[in-house]
Amino acid sequence: MAEQEGSGGVGAWSRTHRGKARRTDAEKSKNGANRSEKNDNQGRKRPGKKPLIVIGIVLLVIAIGALVWWFVTRNEVSTDDAYTDGNAITIAPKVSGYVTQLNVDDNVYVHKGDLMVEIDRRDYAAQVDQARAQLGLAKAQLLSAQAQLDIARVQYPAQYDQARAQIETASANYARAQADYERQHGVDPRATTQQNIDTANDQQRVSHAGVMSARAQLKTASLVPQQIRQAVAAVEARREEVAQAEAQLDTAELNLAWCDMRAPSDGWVTRRNVQYGTFLQAGTSLFSIVTPQMWITANFKESQLTRMRPGDKVKISVDAYPKLELRGHVDSIQLGSGSRFSAFPAENATGNFVKIVQRVPVKIVIDSGLPGNRPLPLGLSVEPTVYLAD
Repeated sequence: MAEQEGSGGVGAWSRTHRGKARRTDAEKSKNGANRSEKNDNQGRKRPGKKPLIVIGIVLLVIAIGALVWWFVTRNEVSTDDAYTDGNAITIAPKVSGYVTQLNVDDNVYVHKGDLMVEIDRRDYAAQVDQARAQLGLAKAQLLSAQAQLDIARVQYPAQYDQARAQIETASANYARAQADYERQHGVDPRATTQQNIDTANDQQRVSHAGVMSARAQLKTASLVPQQIRQAVAAVEARREEVAQAEAQLDTAELNLAWCDMRAPSDGWVTRRNVQYGTFLQAGTSLFSIVTPQMWITANFKESQLTRMRPGDKVKISVDAYPKLELRGHVDSIQLGSGSRFSAFPAENATGNFVKIVQRVPVKIVIDSGLPGNRPLPLGLSVEPTVYLAD
């Protein structure tokens, strides 16, 4: 009994001791974990101050750089929607014919007045000769009409005077015949003969008819001003025919001159589409001449035009020649956006409206930097930077 109680007491003590030992181990492991976590937290906190400082310095430098960049570029606007532009003169013949001489080739430089193409001139030379003959004939007819006018100015007044004289003569003859008529009819029939009476009657009728004829001729001859005006009109008509013949001669000579196609300006021949011996139709494009005058067409956004004015200085970089730097100035700003002058302008009043930032062409004249021995082709991409005036 006692032994059982003793053994029971030892077992209880042993279980109690093991329980305490387990609790002690758990507390130790817990305290170790707490210390390890605390050490980890201290280890993380200790090196975290330096990156924050570095990040702060970097942000400060970026802010200062952005402020400096804004301050430096606040008066500058640029665009990459720009290209070189210039005059391209299209050369086309005014007359038709075969090419008998070709003095140009692709991309060669020509001077103003140089003979480039010659068209067969024989047909047009014949037309010139024909026009000269027509002009000579018209001048001869004009001289004849002028002579007729001089004759008319003398002839028609003379005819009028002659008609008046004939009236006086006819009137006198009629008076004499009338007197004979009355005398033959006033005497005793036994004192005259029937023949005398018949003769007096005939002379009276004839003289009366002569008076009527003379009066009619006087009426015709009295139209002297009208007849002279008619002669003057004939002269004017011949003079107009001369002018017409001269115009035809000028046209024929001009067509003959068009057979020689000369350069209208200095420049480079481009897009040549003509060969020796080709039959040319009037108005057909043969080639173009690009003149040395060149400028920049830059399509700026409408929001970039607020402070832009003609005369603002421009710096231009060319994509094809990175080391080439051009200087110029704003010449003018087009009074209308590119879409407004397109073939199919937008109709914003129809359908669903979507606002799109418009671009306006700006002409920039190049002042310096163009190389003399290396012309810039038209259509090269450039990037102009406009320095806005304060």
